[in-house]
Amino acid sequence: MQNRNGSRKLSGHALTNFIATISATGGLLFGYDTGIISSALLQLRNQFHLDTLGAEVVTSAIILGALLGCLGAGGISDRIGRRRTVMIAAALFLVGTVVVASAQSVAVLIIARLILGLAIGAASQIVPIYIAEISPPERRGRLVVGFQLAVVSGITVSFITGYLLRDFSWRLMFGIGMLPALILFFGMAFLPNSPRWLALNGQTEEARVVLRRVRVSDEAADRELAEIVENHDVQAPWSELAKPWVRPALTASVGIALLCQFTGINAVMYYAPTIFADAGFGQDSALLTSVAVGFGMVFATVFGGWAVDIWGRRTLLLRLLPGAVVALAVLGTAFAMHLTGGVGAWITVAAVMAYTIFNTGSLSVAIWLVGAEVYPLSCRGKGMSLVAGSHWGADLIISLTTLSLVQMLGAGWTFWLFAAVNAFAFWFVLRYVPETKGQSLEELERRLRNGTFAPVDRAAARAEARAQ
Repeated sequence: MQNRNGSRKLSGHALTNFIATISATGGLLFGYDTGIISSALLQLRNQFHLDTLGAEVVTSAIILGALLGCLGAGGISDRIGRRRTVMIAAALFLVGTVVVASAQSVAVLIIARLILGLAIGAASQIVPIYIAEISPPERRGRLVVGFQLAVVSGITVSFITGYLLRDFSWRLMFGIGMLPALILFFGMAFLPNSPRWLALNGQTEEARVVLRRVRVSDEAADRELAEIVENHDVQAPWSELAKPWVRPALTASVGIALLCQFTGINAVMYYAPTIFADAGFGQDSALLTSVAVGFGMVFATVFGGWAVDIWGRRTLLLRLLPGAVVALAVLGTAFAMHLTGGVGAWITVAAVMAYTIFNTGSLSVAIWLVGAEVYPLSCRGKGMSLVAGSHWGADLIISLTTLSLVQMLGAGWTFWLFAAVNAFAFWFVLRYVPETKGQSLEELERRLRNGTFAPVDRAAARAEARAQ
């Protein structure tokens, strides 16, 4: 496509790819700022004389901030738009990074991580929605999963950075986060608004202009806009989420968000170096194990990004979760038998890697995608706030209790407990999580309205039809 001056302008798939890439920088910051604490904590404990409770509070401050940030972002994004809300998150990332890198006390460190948490919470709530609302149905899966790929890439970069800077200051570890924050802030300034947000706010012609830029033809854009307008969505209050017709979306999305955390993935991410160091691996070996975990997350997310549009979201979850159960059972057995040397150490590392791949490639891939897809447009921002809030609330519980749980039960029983939760997650997906592959957001909304959204509801409807 060319503009009036004859210069080329991005359009169609190229533009949606560019939009998704810039937006997903919020995921890179999300991953880096949550992951870097696992390496920095080894230095912070010594410098600030942190005990177990102190380490958990410093680690968890960012999660509390994220919980507050995601709950507040829903209403803000409904009022001022998805794009501007992402820019606010980027500004908070910059402020938080400067403060945390210059912190001279535990109190300032905690406040700075609260600010970073506000940014992470807002980004986790709004970036997946923005990408989902601007993407065509057949490419929506991989583009939204690009956000999660950026998250795990940020985590991996944080693990590598932590290992390379293990003999340098933790301040440098945190300060590196300024660069992607700048890219996100200035990049978003040049991107278009969500066409669905524009249509929801009565700006139909502006929505048409955006859709014609991000679709392969004007005809496809006009058909999609007609489908959006036909749903007659208007901005709904929070109470809309409690209505029976929306409840299946709430159950599926919030359930995945909670299980994503309670299945233990962030417990492994946050505390892997500490757990392995306490198990006798040594500090350098523990940090290297974390780097391997990070690469496992990236591999699993790349695979998941392919599988969500080929296998489908639900099928991916059902195929990979059993592997996570087996891996955690092996990991729990290895720790219970104190297999931390020789072949036992390799079994432990292999089990951690297998669990990382199976869990990250399923629940962690699905959480932001399903959450951004299943809600009606009228309450999508608020619904996604609940998804992100559930995720961060569960994450707060996990980050505050993991080290204490390991001390109380031992690592073996802790990992067995996580294995049981992964098994429950398989059952939950089987009953309550629908397949959303290849369907427009408006089609999913119609399924909510006619009561054929959740697998258990469709099964009941079929049984009733046969009985008649």
